[in-house]
Parts: sequence; C-alpha cells; structure tokens
Amino acid sequence: MNTLELIKAAIYEDLPKGDVTTDSLAVPPRMGTSRLIAKQDLILSGYSLFDQTFLLLDPGAKLNWHFLDGDFVLKGQVICSLYGNLVQFLKAERVGLNFLIHLSGIATYTKQFVSLTKDSNTQILDTRKTLPGYRELEKKAVKDGGASNHRMNLSDSVLIKDNHIALVGGISEAIRRIRQYSSLPITIEVSHLEQIKEALQWDIKRLLLDNMNLDQIKEALAIIPPTIETEVSGNMSLEKIQPLCELGINFISIGALTHSAPSADISLLFDW
Repeated sequence: MNTLELIKAAIYEDLPKGDVTTDSLAVPPRMGTSRLIAKQDLILSGYSLFDQTFLLLDPGAKLNWHFLDGDFVLKGQVICSLYGNLVQFLKAERVGLNFLIHLSGIATYTKQFVSLTKDSNTQILDTRKTLPGYRELEKKAVKDGGASNHRMNLSDSVLIKDNHIALVGGISEAIRRIRQYSSLPITIEVSHLEQIKEALQWDIKRLLLDNMNLDQIKEALAIIPPTIETEVSGNMSLEKIQPLCELGINFISIGALTHSAPSADISLLFDW
C-alpha cells in the first residue's frame, strides 16, 4: 500500500457513508480560513499526508506551510494556514490530524534521545517495531527527528537473534549456514561474554549487546576489537543514553521511538 492508498483508506475508514452530522446540517460550501497550531514545542513530520488528506476532500484548498518535516516548531506557532471549503475541512480534520500528531510525536520523541548524543559519536537507531503499513512513514519520522534507520525489513540485512541461535544450536552453526547462502554483513545479537567470544571467531560486522547492564557492557567492550561495530538495545530510556555514549557505543537501537512515542499536541482552529 503506497501513501496515497493509505490516505484514501483512512478517509474511507472515517467516512464510509459520509459525515452524517455535517451532511445533515445541509449547509452550502462555506469558504474561509483555518490555522494549524502547535500546542507544544515539537518536530514536524507528516505534513504531506495532512496536505493530501485535505486536497482529496477539497481539491481547491490552499495550504500554506510555514514549516516542513524536520523543522522545530515552538508552542503557539502557526504550522500551516489553510483556505478553502470549511465544510469539507470538518470532514478532513481528524484524518489529517491523526497522521500529523502521530508522526510528529515520533519525530519529537526521537529528538529527545538524539539531543543526548550530541557530544559523542553514538547514533540512535529505530527498530522494526512499527505499525503494520506505517513502517516507511514512521521510519521517516525517526529521520525527521535526527536519528537513523535500522534495517527497513527482514530482506535488508542479516541479523542473527537469540531464536535463530536456538533454532540451529549455536552462533557458529548459524553463521556457517548463512554464509552458504549470503555474503551480506552479519550482525549477531548476544547477551553474555561467552557468546561474544564465540562470535569474535568469525568475520562479522556488528555485535548487538541485548539487555546487558552497564557493567556487563563495559566487560564486553573490553574484548571487542574496534573493527567490529557495537550496538546496544533493550528497554532503552532517556536516562540510559548518556552513560552509554560515554562508553563509546556506536549505536543504540530503541523500539520505543515508534511504539511508545506520545502523540504531538496539534490543533486545527477554524476562523468562522
């Protein structure tokens, strides 16, 4: 499903038989203006989906965006000025806002994590913990917030996780089998030192240190050569970021960027 199809599906979901409230008022087109207002400081993401939603319901609408994706918006600022048929705007409002507050929420939450890495070389990554059908949009929102994308899907790269290791009986066996079919760089998820030592016997790109505490991570870094990238994951919070950056971790992957980001507070005000 591409973006336009997703927007049309969202409109149909909200208006399967029209808007019975607005339609029953039986008013003629009412031309006028409205304003999209930030109710908090935020990073904007998803403006084009809001734009397309309104244009699908009112092709003659004029939307003047004062900010674009990735821009920082202060509380109280006007994000977009709109002119068109306010009757149709009423029908487009919730769908357009749903896209905008969700994606801007992800970008804003991501920016909080990224700001804690500014004096380091550590990069914040997202994960595949995204809403079905929304992955491309949510991962773009993460980039709008200043972080980087992990693999987009299971076809992108090799990541040997604990269940893969259990499936074939060990790290070495997993790598051996994968190397028979793929030459892609390998990342291995590890949770203790013995796994790390075994993984280091192979030509791998990255070690993902999963759910290790700070002391365990320090022990791991002491034996991992600088030629191998390091990534940490598992229940990441804002409080954990700076200590990890100070250790020189290359990457921190955070599922919460997409699955737990609060919606941004944005309102559409009509000038009746």
